[in-house]
Amino acid sequence: MKLYKGPARNPLFPNDPDAEARLLRFLAPNDIAPKLLGCFETGAGRCNVYAHIPGNIWSENTESVAKLMRKLHGLPPPQGLRLIPDGAAALRAQIETIQSQYGQNLPFPDALSEIAVPANAPMVLLHGDIVPGNLIENETGLYLIDWQCPAVGDPCEDIAVFLSPAMQSLYRGKVLSQTEADAFFDGYDAPEITTRYKRLAPLYHARMATYCQWQIEHDQPAYAEGLQLELEALQRSLSA
Repeated sequence: MKLYKGPARNPLFPNDPDAEARLLRFLAPNDIAPKLLGCFETGAGRCNVYAHIPGNIWSENTESVAKLMRKLHGLPPPQGLRLIPDGAAALRAQIETIQSQYGQNLPFPDALSEIAVPANAPMVLLHGDIVPGNLIENETGLYLIDWQCPAVGDPCEDIAVFLSPAMQSLYRGKVLSQTEADAFFDGYDAPEITTRYKRLAPLYHARMATYCQWQIEHDQPAYAEGLQLELEALQRSLSA
C-alpha cells in the first residue's frame, strides 16, 4: 500500500498517484509491473494498492535490465503523460531550472554549451526512475516497481538514470563498470540510441550533479558522494 502525502517538490522525479495507477492498469497485460488492486482517498492522502512482487532488488546483469527497458520502450504510450526534456537545448534549460531552486551553481565546463543534439528522439514510454531499488528480480524474471513518475520522450532519459553513477552508488553501493555499461548497450541493441546517449551523456551527468546538489541543500548529505561521481563522469564523457 502506497500512501501519497501530496505533490512532490522534487525537480527531477515527480510523485503522481494518478499517473502511477494509470500506468499499472495499462501495463497489466505485459507482466513487467505490479498488478494494481485499487485506489482510494484517505484523510492522510491518496492511497494506491498493488500486488507485492516477491524477489530481490536487482544488483547484477545489466543486459537483463536493458532488455526489460527495450521492451517497455517498445510499448505504445498511453495518453496524458508528462513530456520530458528532449535534446541538448532542453536539457540545458532543465539544468538551469533546477539550479534556480538552490543557492550554489556548480562550475560546469563551457563545453556543455557546445553540445548540439536536436530534439528528434523517438517518443517512447518511460518509467522515469529506473534505479536498482526499483528493479525486482525473481525466478520468473525482472520487474519494474514505483511507477509514480512515468513520462513520454527520449529513451535516453531512462538509460541516463539507470547508468547514473550517483544512482548506482546510492541504491547498489557501487557504480557500474565499463564492462557492465557495454553489456547494457549490447542488451538494448539500438546503435542509434546508444550514439545519441553518448553525445548527450555530459549533459545528463551535469543534470544529475545538479540534482545531487539540490538534494544536499535540502538536507540529504548522502548525495555528496553522488555529486562527485557525476562530476567525474561528466569530465570522462567530455573526453570521450
